[in-house]
Amino acid sequence: MKKIVFLLTLLAAAGLLSAQTITEPNPETVGADSAMLSLREISIDKFEREGSWYVHISADDGVIAGRLFPGGPAMKEPLPEDEKNPPEDDDEVLGIRVDFFRRGRDSFTITSGRPLPVEGTVKTISVWACGRNQSHELYVLVQDYFGRNYELYMGSLAFSGWKKLTCVVPPSPDGEHGIVQSSAYYGDKPGLRVLGFRVDCNPMQARGQYYLYLDDLRVVTDLYDFEHHDEDDMSDNW
Repeated sequence: MKKIVFLLTLLAAAGLLSAQTITEPNPETVGADSAMLSLREISIDKFEREGSWYVHISADDGVIAGRLFPGGPAMKEPLPEDEKNPPEDDDEVLGIRVDFFRRGRDSFTITSGRPLPVEGTVKTISVWACGRNQSHELYVLVQDYFGRNYELYMGSLAFSGWKKLTCVVPPSPDGEHGIVQSSAYYGDKPGLRVLGFRVDCNPMQARGQYYLYLDDLRVVTDLYDFEHHDEDDMSDNW
C-alpha cells in the first residue's frame, strides 16, 4: 500500500512539474514539413495611432470606450531591428473600458480600422495584454487567403499586470480546408489578415466596470518564399 501511495505521489509531482514547464508555442514546429524555413517575428501594430482601432459592445449589454494611454509592459523584448534603430512611437497602449448593465453572456470586440495583412506563412500570433485578473477570454479574429473568417483562442485574462498571450495558427491540411494562407492558383497576395479581437465575458464577472489594455500585436511568419524569390522573376499580383 505504501509503495502505491509513493508511486502516485511521484506521478503527481511529475505532472505538476511538467505543467509548470509549459512554454510558448515553438513556431518551428507549427506545420513543419520541410527544413526550408525563414522565420521572422514582426510587429504589425504597436497601438500608437489614435482612432485606428474600434470597440463595440451590444447596446443591451453595456457601453464601451477605447483610447490610447502612455505606458507599456516593462518585460517586453524589442525586436532585433528595434534594438538597432529604436522606434520613435512605441510608448502608448490601447485601453478599453466597459461599463456593464447587468450580468450575462456578454462579449465585446476590438477591431482594426483596416485589416492588417501579413506576408508569408504565419505560425503564431501574440499580443501583450493587461487583463485585470478577470476570467474573461480573449480571441484573435483573422481572415484567410480566401476571405474566410476564423477566431483563434489566445487565453484567459485571469491574471494581474501584463502578460504575453500567444496562439498558434493551425496549418491547412490540404490547401483547401481550414485556414489557407497561400495558393498556387490565385496569385501571391498576402495570405492572412488580422481583423482584431473578441472578448467573451465570464457571466459571473460581467458587472460594474472592466478595464483591458493591449500592446504590440506581433506575428512569427515564414518568409522563405519571399526571401528566396529570384530578382528576375515576375510577381503574380496583376
